[in-house]
Amino acid sequence: MTPEDAIAAAAAEYSNWGRWGGGDVLGTINFIDETKRRQGAACARTGVSFSLAQRFDMNGPQKGWRRRTNPVHTMLDTGMDAVHGDQGFPHGFGGADDVIAMPLQCSTQWDGLGHIFDHGRAWNGRPADRVVTGEGDQVTGIEHMAAPVAGRGVLLDVGRVFGGGELPDGFAITEEHLNATAEAHGVAVGRGDIVCVRTGQLSRVRREGWGDYAGGPAPGLSFWSAGWLHRTEIAAVATDTWGFEVRPNEFEGAFQPLHQVVIPHIGLLVGEMWDLDALAAHCADDGVYEFFLAAAPLPITGAVGSPVNPLAIK
Repeated sequence: MTPEDAIAAAAAEYSNWGRWGGGDVLGTINFIDETKRRQGAACARTGVSFSLAQRFDMNGPQKGWRRRTNPVHTMLDTGMDAVHGDQGFPHGFGGADDVIAMPLQCSTQWDGLGHIFDHGRAWNGRPADRVVTGEGDQVTGIEHMAAPVAGRGVLLDVGRVFGGGELPDGFAITEEHLNATAEAHGVAVGRGDIVCVRTGQLSRVRREGWGDYAGGPAPGLSFWSAGWLHRTEIAAVATDTWGFEVRPNEFEGAFQPLHQVVIPHIGLLVGEMWDLDALAAHCADDGVYEFFLAAAPLPITGAVGSPVNPLAIK
């Protein structure tokens, strides 16, 4: 089977087009209903919380690929302005203001449903040129995800179970790895869950330097895990890597073939560059790998991705 045939076969077999109607804008986030959200909230037993976001600053992983840069943070007003009376406010009033400029997918983020196309088709079979224009995503903009992305989170620390903490670059995480990790953690994965897959790559690059973290070789999900991602009916998946799937990709000459299936065909919300290390250490310590996870994207109208500060509460 050629790469083209494999991608086409997976797209056809795992398609969710029409599952929630022709006008759907949420994809698999539809699996998070009120019951699932209450189930997630019940996982917050101790009140311990973890931010799963990297810091947004100039020391981030980006190196300019496809014009992606690290965030540029600039002060508009400072304490010096206030002390020297340059702000023009009465009665000693002073303050600080700032601005940030950054690509929306330069650090911890969600890929929106308008981010990836397959042969000119976006999520739910819509023509890509009618969905995403120069004005942004006219149909499935990330703003639609601002409220519903909260529920039961599950950590699958594949790096700990199969790599002693860190998987090597190029390690393809299969359905068997995912199931074995869940079994090792004593946790079940099912409909509406937000699954966080830790490879340990972020731990390694923090120790050794960013290198090619943004776009280079990485452990990640195998193309052949698409069936698991569809069959389990999870709402979203996030990893600690730049591209979610294994790199180099498993098909010669292909670019992100798993993205090509799971976003436009399954309608799966995909998170990348999440910092799962502190959460993973806590889960290993207490043996509890489920938690309440709130991970709302910024409601940026028409955006095809968004920065996020995911909060895991155990």
